[in-house]
Parts: sequence; structure tokens; C-alpha cells
Amino acid sequence: MNLISSPIACKVNNVFIHVSDLKRSVEWYSDLLGLPFETDLVESPVYNIPVTSETGLTLDDHTFDPGFKLKPSEHVLFNFFAKDIDEAYHFITEKGITIVKEIERIGHFAYFNFQDLDGNVLMICNC
Repeated sequence: MNLISSPIACKVNNVFIHVSDLKRSVEWYSDLLGLPFETDLVESPVYNIPVTSETGLTLDDHTFDPGFKLKPSEHVLFNFFAKDIDEAYHFITEKGITIVKEIERIGHFAYFNFQDLDGNVLMICNC
């Protein structure tokens, strides 16, 4: 296999989620991920969720872009990992979060899809 030289690293650096209300979204994602929420640390237009992986998660409300029109993704933007898919599903449903695809099991792999506050579709999977 011939490798082509590129100045671009072969990794996803950061995922952006476009939101309509930054403080409300930071609180929602913090609650979802079991992170502390401090409203004083949220400052428009973006907030970086303190994730524990190399790929970052940024919420962006486009405060300084008055022409921006939010169009929530109807397709999965990315997935969160959970060891126990049934526990994660129960956690999400107990919070009243909208499920858009019930748990699907394919061998040892399982996943389901849900919506954030703005209607963006996200996934939780066990692999």
C-alpha cells in the first residue's frame, strides 16, 4: 500500500453541534454526560464540552453570525459510547429525551438514536 504524504492528520479533531440556546444546551449535554454545569463558564458563541477523548465536542450558537439559520441534522452526527446499552437507553428515556430509533442489536453490537434539544440526531452504541 502506498501512503500519500499529507499535512492533514488522520484523525477527527473536533465535532461541532449547532445549537439555538448555548447555556441551555451546555446544561443539557452536561447532564447527559454526568458533568458539572457552571453557568458562569458558558460564554457565547461556543462552549467546549470537557470530553475524555482526543476528539473534542463543541456547542456553537452562532451569536456573531446573524445570518445563520439552524437546521438540525436528521441524520446521526456522531455516537456516544456506553458499555451497557440497556442502562443507557433507560437513562435517556427517564430524562424524557426523544428516542428516534429503538435499540437495534446486531450480534454483540447494539445502538439507538435520540434527539438533543434542537432536534439533532445522536447515537449511543456499545462498540
